[in-house]
Amino acid sequence: MKLGSMPIAVLMQRRTPRHRWAGEAWAAVGIVRDSGSLPPLQMLSQSPEGDDYLVSGLELELYPDENEGYYENFMAPEAKVFVLWRMQDGRAMPVRASVSYVEGTRMFDSGENADGVAMPPEVQAWLRAYLHAHYQPKPKRGRQHG
Repeated sequence: MKLGSMPIAVLMQRRTPRHRWAGEAWAAVGIVRDSGSLPPLQMLSQSPEGDDYLVSGLELELYPDENEGYYENFMAPEAKVFVLWRMQDGRAMPVRASVSYVEGTRMFDSGENADGVAMPPEVQAWLRAYLHAHYQPKPKRGRQHG
């Protein structure tokens, strides 16, 4: 059962390396909250060296069975939003995003393209409020002997 959601847009980037044998490099490099007024695809800059574009239509969703992963990510030195993307029509397009460390690990382990981008303060505040309302860390147990 979904307990929270936030619509987002993902900032994607294409870079052309200066090395003649290297191909294009694609990456998710940031996210912003989507108020619903963003177009599905918005070119921000285009040049032979690279493109920056914003893709809307994604949603961060919070489910109670991922609470440990949310907490682990939130407590990390640099919290991330994990973005899974696929090539579509010659362009890298995000297909899923998560704030769960466990889900992010699954994305990276899947062999698909995924990036971890810095979690914006607005998303951190949203996640903090969710964890405060829906998560209680498990008590640490003492050392077990025997």
